[in-house]
Amino acid sequence: MEKIYIGKVVSTHGIKGELRILSDFQFKDKAFKVGTNLYIKDEIHTIKSYRRHKNYDMITIDDYNNINDVLYLLKENVYKEKDELNLSDDEILDSELLTYKVIDKNKKSGIIKEIFLASSSNKIIRVLFDKEILIPLSSPMIKKIDKDKKIVEVELIDGMM
Repeated sequence: MEKIYIGKVVSTHGIKGELRILSDFQFKDKAFKVGTNLYIKDEIHTIKSYRRHKNYDMITIDDYNNINDVLYLLKENVYKEKDELNLSDDEILDSELLTYKVIDKNKKSGIIKEIFLASSSNKIIRVLFDKEILIPLSSPMIKKIDKDKKIVEVELIDGMM
């Protein structure tokens, strides 16, 4: 059972026990599905409702319907079982992608140092070859991502290296 970090409980919302979670997890639609489980403080909780509010993910869990029931969960990390995400073959978690090797058309290899959001939908990978290069994840420079071999094949533009 592998647990994946989803976000952090930052506060409550209202008096009915709704939790405000700050999360930049990439598959929120799968992580916050009503009826599935989350782990907070090494306790398993079932999601009863979910909605987005500003930059937060709002959930109610179990049969908690009072703010006093959920106060002990404040400032705690939220995890999800990886198996429960039901990822398809072409979906890769950012945490897994950090372990992949990057190989360009000249067979030079590099490693992914960081993945970050440049805007609300554009992810950038910071790759360390002989020098550091930034590559948009949705770029045509990325030719293939091989999950079995843990390799990202790229074709860099002339002058990037």
